[in-house]
Amino acid sequence: MFENILGQSAADQLVQDIGQQRLAPAMLFQGPECSGKGSAALELGRVISCEKEASWNCSCSACMRQRLLLHPDMLCLGARPFSAEIAATADAFQREAAGRLLFIRSIRKLLARFNPVLWDDEPKFTKVKPLLNSLEDELDELNATADNKLMASILKDAYKLESEAVSETIPIAQIRRAAAWSHLAPTGRRKLLIIENSDRMQEGARNALLKLLEEPPSTVFLVLCSSRPKALLPTILSRLRPYRFNVRDEETEREVIRRIFRCDNFEGKSGGLINEYLHSFLPVSSIILEGLAAFFAASASFNAALIIKKQGNASLPQELVNLGKFASPLAEEAGLEKERDSKGVTAKVMEKALNFNASSVFHEFLNCLLTLVMESVKESASPSVIAFIDLWQKCISQAETAVLIYNQNASLALEGLFISLSRGMAERM
Repeated sequence: MFENILGQSAADQLVQDIGQQRLAPAMLFQGPECSGKGSAALELGRVISCEKEASWNCSCSACMRQRLLLHPDMLCLGARPFSAEIAATADAFQREAAGRLLFIRSIRKLLARFNPVLWDDEPKFTKVKPLLNSLEDELDELNATADNKLMASILKDAYKLESEAVSETIPIAQIRRAAAWSHLAPTGRRKLLIIENSDRMQEGARNALLKLLEEPPSTVFLVLCSSRPKALLPTILSRLRPYRFNVRDEETEREVIRRIFRCDNFEGKSGGLINEYLHSFLPVSSIILEGLAAFFAASASFNAALIIKKQGNASLPQELVNLGKFASPLAEEAGLEKERDSKGVTAKVMEKALNFNASSVFHEFLNCLLTLVMESVKESASPSVIAFIDLWQKCISQAETAVLIYNQNASLALEGLFISLSRGMAERM
């Protein structure tokens, strides 16, 4: 068991606790992105459902259903990036037939967020039902050999489903429905409720979860996964047994890429290799997104400078100057000249980013934007740097919330972000 979780002592601790029958009713898997938290949670679901001794290659019916993420005794909720993993596993499957199960599981992780238990025929669920049915039919057609036309159709539907229907936060209704599910008798031995990125719960959802943690059913284990455990309520944290997933060394990360994704020749930078590998499969590459972020930042700083000069001010804030000098060459290197018109900037970004046809692409673009801004001022000793960074963080967070939670059109959110940043930087004079 847990043979797929490489380089993590948390996996060894789980094996020990299971062997000694010391599993806590509620657990916290905490650690950075791509450290194996989610995979360990899914493997725990297989282990507690196994009808035999839970060996890695067990062929009992419970293990078979768990491997396909179809067991009724496991419920998964919470936002996470799906597109990059789906694309990476599709690549592995197209190179080796052995990658078929990995690819199916990546799609099933997305489909699990649309378990009818969590939705109860809400309007959004009804709206995406045709997409869900289409993906189910396509997975049924999938044979041992990857069919290019079928794979393209699956990827298109998966990206569309994630972009249109996966919320960035966990609503209270889903926690309440998950709690009701938890009190129902399992079909097998035990149930497992997995909440990924559990720090993103709405306030009402946190309180609803706390009620479940205070009186957990004896037949259910709960696993919360988080890369930001300090964002959880202390009253929730106090009821969880922590398992720490650490940053893995470079060789272990390369071994994960070799063993899981069947790639022997990935030439990534040291540090965060798995994350970098997955991002290389985004519908829009990280290189393109970094260039677009530089273009957006250079244009926003250029527009802010023009606003300041129009107001009759002769000098510019040093952070604004630093940002322009840092971002403009990177934008030019990507073949993009800065401009001041918000609609023109937005249209160009949308075109080059393929209209952000997957929510993870939009999320990654905003990450690139914030990283670039932080890099541009890291050498500055000005006391106003903190306020400058805070402005960018606040505006970017608002844009991300608008698109990923309230389903605002990405074009409108980007134009609003550009205007807010330009005016905000100008007003700091």
